[in-house]
Parts: sequence; structure tokens; C-alpha cells
Amino acid sequence: MKKITTQGLQIYTFQQKENDYISLTDIAKYKNKEEPADIVKNWMRSRSTIEYLGFWEKINNPKFKLVEFDQFRSEAGS
Repeated sequence: MKKITTQGLQIYTFQQKENDYISLTDIAKYKNKEEPADIVKNWMRSRSTIEYLGFWEKINNPKFKLVEFDQFRSEAGS
């Protein structure tokens, strides 16, 4: 794992199979150092995030079940 420092925060990154990843929890600590998981949970519930994840799955996962996903998308943000 590598780390970068920005605005006084250390954010961990890693690479797997030529893909780069970054820690959302470390980024969320910028908003709430005590409970960064709350920031991530709220982000994961937003409709735009759900739609993005669905789009990502559709183009990257040949076994993605779009019909089942529609139920999650319709309830997102409510």
C-alpha cells in the first residue's frame, strides 16, 4: 500500500491488476474524523451514486442482473 497526503490527511492507495484504488474512508475523515463510516454510508445511499454503480456494473460485469438492480435504483435516496 502507498499513501498520499493532501490537506493534512493521509490517504491510502493500492494497485491490483494494473488498477489503482483509493480509500474512501480515508477521504471521508476530512468531513468527520470520528465517524468516517457515516459519510461513506450517506454517499452510498445517494441516487447518483447508485446510478453510477449500476452503470459501472453494466459495462464491467457480464453477469450483472439489471432487472434486480432496478429495485435498488428506484428506492435510492428515499
